Amino acid sequence: MKADSARGTSSEDAALLAAYAAGDPQAARTLMLRIAPRIHALAVRMLGDRAEAEDVTQEAMLRLWKIAPDWRDMGAAPATWTYRVAANLCTDRLRRRRRQAPLEPEMEPEDDRPGNEARMQGAARARALQAALAELPERQRLAVILRHLEGRPNPEIAEILEISVEAVESLTARGKRTLAKALAKHREALGLIDGT
Repeated sequence: MKADSARGTSSEDAALLAAYAAGDPQAARTLMLRIAPRIHALAVRMLGDRAEAEDVTQEAMLRLWKIAPDWRDMGAAPATWTYRVAANLCTDRLRRRRRQAPLEPEMEPEDDRPGNEARMQGAARARALQAALAELPERQRLAVILRHLEGRPNPEIAEILEISVEAVESLTARGKRTLAKALAKHREALGLIDGT
């Protein structure tokens, strides 16, 4: 049932992209509202930086608009293709970061809403998760984010990463093990003190 729904969404996305290529700007807006938030969420999780994630989202969407007239030859759903582009853009940015001299760690942007203990704990957990995700190798990080944070099915992840479903399963399993070890360092931030 879920696969049928995904195929329906994919065909709707492809129809919207074709309508945009034929000159319908409303189709582009509708498609962007469907795809861009998911791409942005992926990029935030990969990069840990909202501004960079916005840049990646814009670039991925621009590439989708540029390829729209030739879409029939692409052989992938628009969302899957855009995920792949965004993943590659994130990987490129992460590699550039490693080549540059390390700077001071980035500060998490402050939440302008009134704080309380639960919100602070949630922010600490988000930082701990982001720090632990940053310790994963890039492909493991991407596989874990797509599978466990984005909820993407393994066949779609395989298409995004251009690997087999078995390789996705292996990447996510290794990624989860590595992530669990990395999160163990952040027990206090996660609220897991005294064996709880």
